[in-house]
Amino acid sequence: MRITMIGSGYVGLVSGVCFADFGHDVICVDKDTSKIEALRRGEIPIFEPGLEQLVGDNVRAGRLSFTTEVEASVAASDVVFIAVGTPSRRGDGHADLSYVYAAAREIAEHVNDFTVIVTKSTVPVGTGDEVERIVRETNPDADVAVVSNPEFLREGAAIEDFKRPDRIVIGLNDERARGVMTEVYRPLYLNQAPLLFTSRRTSELIKYAANAFLAMKITFINEMADLCEKVGANVQEVSRGIGLDGRIGSKFLHAGPGYGGSCFPKDTLALAKTAQDYDSPVRLIETTVSINDNRKRAMGRKVIAAMGGDIRGKAIAVLGLTFKPNTDDMRDSPAISIIQTLEDAGATVTGYDPEGMENARLVIDNIAYAEDAYGAARDADALVIVTEWNQFRALDFARLKSLMKAPVLVDLRNIYRHDEVTKHGFAYTSVGRPSSDAAF
Repeated sequence: MRITMIGSGYVGLVSGVCFADFGHDVICVDKDTSKIEALRRGEIPIFEPGLEQLVGDNVRAGRLSFTTEVEASVAASDVVFIAVGTPSRRGDGHADLSYVYAAAREIAEHVNDFTVIVTKSTVPVGTGDEVERIVRETNPDADVAVVSNPEFLREGAAIEDFKRPDRIVIGLNDERARGVMTEVYRPLYLNQAPLLFTSRRTSELIKYAANAFLAMKITFINEMADLCEKVGANVQEVSRGIGLDGRIGSKFLHAGPGYGGSCFPKDTLALAKTAQDYDSPVRLIETTVSINDNRKRAMGRKVIAAMGGDIRGKAIAVLGLTFKPNTDDMRDSPAISIIQTLEDAGATVTGYDPEGMENARLVIDNIAYAEDAYGAARDADALVIVTEWNQFRALDFARLKSLMKAPVLVDLRNIYRHDEVTKHGFAYTSVGRPSSDAAF
């Protein structure tokens, strides 16, 4: 099939490349000329494992191309996906849909013959209705069906998620689109990926409900971690104990400094705002947002406490700046608030991240940056692990101790055991575990 992907950011690029890898002819469109030129040169604007190779393979095969021109690509396509950003709107927290609506108008001006317009961006309930209204208003003669097809991609595992999805949700109000969307995803039949067809509004809500539930699960185990510290229990064992219950499951039950990234923060907030607009408040989600926001600075205070309560003039090394490993995404990363808390208390910070340094400099410009973990630790009074990159899982503690002013490790991801750290002479603090507990 001939597919146009409007928006070549994270979701648009990954989706477009994977569709091309299925054998479809895909054109990725973006208004950012420099981004398109870079993609044409084979330069990938985001870090996602396996993406660069996949882009190169499909460009060489002639199935994937990049352009800034909307008219020709839309006119020649059977399906046009809208995959533009929907950031939180300044002032009220609602999803900013201006890019979605602008794309809808532009698509409407250039559609030719029957075309399925698919909203891949994460959008509030009712957005598809407005997209359809805009298309009809802009071009009354347009023969289109507007569909909702939310993405469920994890940064760092997006290609695997796209090619082996748990489910594919397709919301439509026009049955003509059913066959088209079935053909779009036909290559996944061998993987037995379930296609769930719903109404358009139901599909839009599924995306928000899924992300909000996962965010609540993370927030729940973080609160359990705090309680574990008070009562002398071990949150990792609590996680195992409840996660073995098939009704609960073990995923997203890892205590840490709070969630961040491009989805959970803005989607939980947007869902809460939508619910308020419909006079059906979602108190659990509102509380989740509040707890998560507060937790990030609380983790900064945890570091301060581990260093004796006074860090003025102290040097602190922070390992891991992105919101999770295997991505360069700094959006709403816990590291931002943690570092700010430490600096507010008078400390100086040196940071290191395997992939996020360039993006980190755009949002954290008042710290020093090191070339590796050991460079960050040099002359530091404490070392803090914020993001659980694999290369931080086997640190040389003898080397670290020789470099640091004081052997203090604050492990906000629980990637080490108490005994394996303290035997090297380090003071060790983790999340939700008794300091003397090594039985995990």
